[in-house]
Amino acid sequence: MTNEEYKKLSIKEFTKVASMYESDRAGIYEICKKDYPDILEELEKEPFTDLLDAGCGPAPMISLLSDKYPERHYTGLDLTPAMIEQAKKKNIPNATFVVGDCENFPFEDNSFDAIICSNSFHHYPDPQAFFDSVKRCLRSGGRLILRDVSSENKLLVWLMDHIERPLANLCGHGDVKIATRGTVTECCQKAGLKVESFEIRKGMRMHCVVRK
Repeated sequence: MTNEEYKKLSIKEFTKVASMYESDRAGIYEICKKDYPDILEELEKEPFTDLLDAGCGPAPMISLLSDKYPERHYTGLDLTPAMIEQAKKKNIPNATFVVGDCENFPFEDNSFDAIICSNSFHHYPDPQAFFDSVKRCLRSGGRLILRDVSSENKLLVWLMDHIERPLANLCGHGDVKIATRGTVTECCQKAGLKVESFEIRKGMRMHCVVRK
């Protein structure tokens, strides 16, 4: 598939699930909730003023962050209009929500102290474009916290990319490729970013911190 075909598939997938994404009927999307505590813990390590949630969905993370740090400002970006509609319904006073592409952030340079991206990266056909946008929009010293499914087992990654993912796409999912240490490292080097840490935590959850 072309890059645009992948994106159209993702929009179609998440339009269908937008209204139930945070409900007890979320199905496989329940896995996303497992990322929230680790992201919150990482963000607690240093202050931030302006945060971008790339691939924010209906804004579960921004809801949590706004309750915890009500004096800060949050921006949610998502490719799927239905997800942004759900996020706006929450009426979070210190948050702005934008329909847009995470491979081409529609924001000014140096706009954010922190960027988070949870379980969205594997939907990006051009991961280099994502990291280039991160570099442009992060302020000096700012950081990206990236979470997604991953593994250091090359055979398992191959099976997921060549068997599981194509089957998922046939079922209407817009999955592109499993995130790996090699992909993240190479893209960050090209973008001029530094990978501070890269871990595979319980449940095959990649926890990566990238610094500008």
